[in-house]
Amino acid sequence: MREIIPNKDGRIQVEIFPSRLLNAETAEILLTELNKVEGVFRAMIQGPRLPRKVSAGPGTGEDVRHTARKIVQIADTAIELSISVGRIRLEIADADVKEEIRTVCERILPFPFEYRTGHFFHSKATVSDYAKHGANANPSMLGMMDPKANVEDQVCILGAQKSD
Repeated sequence: MREIIPNKDGRIQVEIFPSRLLNAETAEILLTELNKVEGVFRAMIQGPRLPRKVSAGPGTGEDVRHTARKIVQIADTAIELSISVGRIRLEIADADVKEEIRTVCERILPFPFEYRTGHFFHSKATVSDYAKHGANANPSMLGMMDPKANVEDQVCILGAQKSD
């Protein structure tokens, strides 16, 4: 078993890499259950893009009616999946949370998946982050989105800290 290497904040980063792309229903169930786990600070999903319009060929400009492009409900937030979920990266509190996440994945995913620890999120601003967000970029948003996209289209913040 590999040693768990925390980042500078003492948080652990894990990646869930299923052997298949997740359909919208499975992704919704998995993301909802992962959202319920205490100790998850950041999550990022990646996968192939599901286009809205045909970009080339005889049907250029026509709408694409892809069955995987659905609106999923996570906590009390509705999110339109614009990708097929291929991997999920999480930043978590400690090894106990890591084992709880593994248990959730084993319960929900009906096929094998890779579960690894590493450094998956940026810790310093890249040139793209600096160009998009400036010198005072939110550190929790570094490397979380395509630099050419709008933040509203790519980032959804769940369970924001409540101030008393």
